[in-house]
Formats: sequence, C-alpha cells, structure tokens
Amino acid sequence: MPGAAAPRPAGSVDRARLDNAAHEPDEWFTTGRDAAGSYHSPLTQINAQSVSRLGFAWDYKLGTHRGLEATPIAVDGGLYAVGNFGRVYALDGATGKERWVYDPQIDGQWGRYACCDAVNRGVAVWKGRVYVAALDGYLHAIDAATGQRDWKVDTLPARGPRTPYTSTGAPVVAGNLIIIGAGGGDFRGVRGYVAAFDLETGAERWRFYTVPRNPALGAQDQPHLVRAVESWDARHRWETGAGGAVWDGIAYDASLNLVYIGTGNASPYDIKEDGRTGGDDLYTDCILALHADSGELAWHFQVVPGDMWDFDSTQKMILADLDLAQGTRKVLMQASKNGFFYVLDRATGAFISANHFASVNWTKGLDPQTGRPLLNPAVDYSGAPKLVFPWEGGAHGWQPMAYDPAAKRAYIPVQEASNVIIETSRRKAGLVEGQFTSPAFLPDAYDPQALASLYGSLPALTALGKGLPALHRRGFLRAWDPVQNRLLWEVPTESGWDGGVMSSAGGLVFQGDVAGMLNIYAADTGTRLKRIDLGSSVMAAPMSYAIGGVQYVALMAGYGGGDMGMPFPEGSAARRFGNEGRIIALRLDGGAVPRPAEISAAPLPQPPPRIGTGTQLAAGELLYNRYCSRCHVFGPGMLTDLRRLTADKHAQFYSIVLEGALSPLGMGRFDDVLSRADAEAIHAYLIDESWKESAP
Repeated sequence: MPGAAAPRPAGSVDRARLDNAAHEPDEWFTTGRDAAGSYHSPLTQINAQSVSRLGFAWDYKLGTHRGLEATPIAVDGGLYAVGNFGRVYALDGATGKERWVYDPQIDGQWGRYACCDAVNRGVAVWKGRVYVAALDGYLHAIDAATGQRDWKVDTLPARGPRTPYTSTGAPVVAGNLIIIGAGGGDFRGVRGYVAAFDLETGAERWRFYTVPRNPALGAQDQPHLVRAVESWDARHRWETGAGGAVWDGIAYDASLNLVYIGTGNASPYDIKEDGRTGGDDLYTDCILALHADSGELAWHFQVVPGDMWDFDSTQKMILADLDLAQGTRKVLMQASKNGFFYVLDRATGAFISANHFASVNWTKGLDPQTGRPLLNPAVDYSGAPKLVFPWEGGAHGWQPMAYDPAAKRAYIPVQEASNVIIETSRRKAGLVEGQFTSPAFLPDAYDPQALASLYGSLPALTALGKGLPALHRRGFLRAWDPVQNRLLWEVPTESGWDGGVMSSAGGLVFQGDVAGMLNIYAADTGTRLKRIDLGSSVMAAPMSYAIGGVQYVALMAGYGGGDMGMPFPEGSAARRFGNEGRIIALRLDGGAVPRPAEISAAPLPQPPPRIGTGTQLAAGELLYNRYCSRCHVFGPGMLTDLRRLTADKHAQFYSIVLEGALSPLGMGRFDDVLSRADAEAIHAYLIDESWKESAP
C-alpha cells in the first residue's frame, strides 16, 4: 500500500525504542521487557474478563530435558529464546515456526562447573544482533536475521581445562557496550568480575573485579579493592579465588549512565573456618553501581556483610520512580535472597528502606538508617550445625519478580524454607564440590542417622528447629508495596516450587509451577482466575507480546536449575511427563495444551556382581557424596540415578568418569580429582546401592 512503512530488519531494538517501550506495548524488548526490567506487559486484550478463554496457540520442542530459565524476547513478530549451554532459537511469534537455531558448540566439560545446571537466563537483542553468553564463558554476537555468528570473544579472566567459571546470566546493553559476568563462586578458584565489550567488535573495554586478589601478589590491581582488602580476614584462603561472582542481576540506567550489578557469596562460604574471625568481605553480597564508560565504582551497598549462608545479591533488580515522603526518587528495588525487600536511591546508593518479606533468623534486624544487618550469632554454624532461614536457595532466588509501575506494586515468587548447614572441615565428609565445606540440607533431607557415616553425630531436627517457623518448604506469591515496604496480599502456591512472575495491564499476574500449571491471578486481590495444565514444569518467567492484533503469552518450560541435585518433587510434571523442554505460547480462544506422553518408572536394571570391600564401599560413599551427589540423586531426577546404570554404562564407567566419554552431553571428566582407585571405589559403592535398591 502506498505510504506504508517498510518492515524493520530483524532484531531492530535501539535506545529510542527501549526508552519508549511503553508506547510499543506489542513488543518485549529485554528479558524484563523494558529498560526498567519490570516483567510487566502493557497489553490488555487478555484481562480478568477474558482470561477464561486463554488456551493453546503453539509449542516448540527444544530437544532437551535440562532446566530452562530464560524469558524470551519478542521484537517485530520474531521471538528469541535461549536454552541449555547457550543455544539460541529464533521463532515466528505467531506460529512457533523455527527461523534459525544457533549452537555455540561448547565442550560439555563445562557442564561440570555449572553449579545449578547448564542453564541460561536470557539473550540481549540490539540493532540487528542477538548477544548470548554461552556456558563456557564465550560471548557471541549473532545476526538476528540469519543466525550466523558475527563475532565471538572470550570473557573469562583465565581459561584452562579445569577453570570453574561459567556464564549463565543474561548480558545487558549499556551505551555502546555489552556487559556480562560469570558464575562459579561455589567452586575453588573463581574471582568475581563483570566485563564490558564493544557491541560492534567484541573488543574488551573494561573489567571490574568484585573481590581483592591475593595480597601476597602485591598491591591490589584496582583502586576500589584497596579499601576492600581491609575488610577481609588476613588469613583468608586466597587460593579459593574469594568468590563475589556476578552470575545474574545486571541492570542499566541510561539517564545516569550507571550499570548495576549484584554480587554473590564469598568463597568459601564459611568465612570463620579454622578459627578465622571473618569480616565484611567487600564487595561480596553487594549491589554495586559502576560508571558505564569506565567501569569505575560509583557506589556500593552491602546487603549481607560477613555472609556465611550463601545469600547472593544477584536477584533481578527493577528500576522505578517512587513518590516517597522526601519527594519522587529514582530507586532500585530488589527482593533479595536473604528475605528482605530493599529500596535504594539508584543515583547515590543511599538506603531508603527495607523490610522482610519472608521468615528470617540470620539477622536480628536492620539498622533503620543504614540498612546494615545485626547478625544473629545463634546461626553461626562454624562450631555446630544450625537451622537457618531462609535456605541457601533464597526466600527469592533468580526467578524474576514483576512490578506494575501504574499500581506501584511488586509481585514476588517467595519460598518459605530453611536448611541445616553443617561445617565439615573437621568432619569426615570434608569438601563437597560446589559447596566448599558447608553443605546445606532441607529439613526433608536432613536425617542424622542416614548422614552419620559422612558427618558423624548430628543434632535432631526438633532440637534445631525449636521456636522457629514451620520447617517444610512452602511457596507463596506475595504482592508488595515498595513505597510503604509492606505486604499487600499473599496466596500460597500449591507446589511450593514455583517459577518467575509476569504482571500485565490487564490486571493479571502469571506464574508457572513445577506441577506443570500456569496460574493466573487477579493483580489487586490475588484471587486465582485461571489454571492451565501445561504438562511441563516451569521455572522461568512468562512474557507477552502481540502480533496482528492478537495477544500471546509465552514461556519456557523445563525443570532443573538449583534443584538439579534433588529428586523431582512428587506430583511434578517433570516426574510424570519426563521434563521435555518446550516453549509454549497461549492466546484467547485456544484449546487445551498438548501434554507429553506420561511415563512410567522403568524397572531397575540387573546390577553387576558386587565388587567392593567394606573399606572400599565407605571410601566410595564419601567420594560419591563429594563429587557426584551435587548432580546425580538417588530417585527420579533430571540427571541419571547412578544406581540405575545399564550394563553398557557399567562397562564404560571408567572412560566416562576419568576420560570424559560423555563430555558432549555435559558429563565432564574427573581425572583431576579422582584416581583409578577412587573411581573403582565409587563404582563399587553404586553397585552395592543398586543391590540394596533391588532387594525385595
């Protein structure tokens, strides 16, 4: 038609469009939709009156059974999503038809160092390119129209066959730069950082380290670390790398030209091991603002000084303007893993307010002027096991919360849960890979008698939990007023294992769960208006977009993540239907969502003859607990129950464990920490456990 605007090239997101996202309600430009990271859609076609008609539009099978955590991006009719290891998918948003798939072709060895599965939390789309950080730490720039790679750059500060860094977070565009960090703070040797790369060429522009380097190497290599090193115990084990990983939770304010990052735990968790006194450990568990052009520190706010409980501050941050008693303030909001909802001035870092949105006992309270916590010595586990609220997965983990800027209301996926933390440097179990010397057990998994062979004498759960809230894990969706910093309403979630949240101008809040349901609530009251059976467990946050006047709601479905080392929960879709990864899209007047075929438990394979002695079996149990149990559980889970190995896998056992025969599938080799005799002990232990499982 004469005068019609030419269609935009694929992936045409720029600063003007992003800053005016409210005027393009059909699009979802970033993982959080807009520059504020709100996870809020302005679309209203699907609303409280019409939501009863919401049903199936299309699905796309990803060919994976691993965890999926990303929220897709929708631009001009195209959908861009990322799955395991950093594999990117471009689809037609109206039909789900594949446009292209990009495989970063990483070595599966890197799966060994993914603390919480080979997940990825999102891509960035900018000026015709899709940017993704693959699990192995390479940043890829991909042509949005063709799926061909424009460039690839190594983001890691060090690389080798046993480097425990991994990239699982979503990169963020800041001016002419693309910003990314890396995970790995649960392993030895990781020093937290965030780095900036040129959008056009991939050239590194700056790198910011979050924790000091070993003082034995000389003066600190960056100015802000001169102050930081004074806050660390002088006897800290610097060979551990010190942690402070930036594995998620990056944001950018173009008006202030500030990049915001959240940092993770110190390494090791137990900063008081071997009689050390600990310290604040700057800049772990912090929210930091960096000048985007230079990477220099603008301000910091330490959420948990002296953290011993794995309370990373890497949760998604939402930028907003709030009308407060002091006037309108540009704020940054975070529902932190530690159980508190923080409101900070994002220009200065000044503490405005905080209040707990979940049960906590790690602190006796916060200083009302500074927000600094008064740590509770009763949960210092360096001398004896302690029950801690919240658990190490957090009162709010990586799963995004949503924020409605019109209603000034946040919606938080909350877990009310505790765990027993055991200091193990003086116990037989010793190091547990991925947890240093501080393994944590949910109450359901804490059995002093069953754990005695590894951890010795342990107190009863009843003694640890005396006077504390209910110990069993429960889920809630909570609506929160960030101005008054108080609860507005809450609804218990049926599974207690729930995904991220999206809100909409249609007056709705959307959240998936591990039972395989998409739950849709009234935003003002929390009344559940609709429940859709997806047949797939959900961790990721939904999103919404429109094409041709039709509004869609889409999400990635697949269970895993931080719970990969636990059996699939009873009643979960992952247990019933096999955890087939999918992107699922819904629209009004759609039908029922097709479910994968229901599975039944396969019979236990005939174990080979027992081969172990009593001493060897005991050694095998210890080594299995140390190096295998983080991923492989006894029971139906995401990865193989090693008691159920088939005859061919028993025959390949040593080539798998010591030589990396299954490395392409993400099973790394362990010959750096296990000898042949060690592997034989593990094998003997697993065979013995197989016979126990098969006994009538």
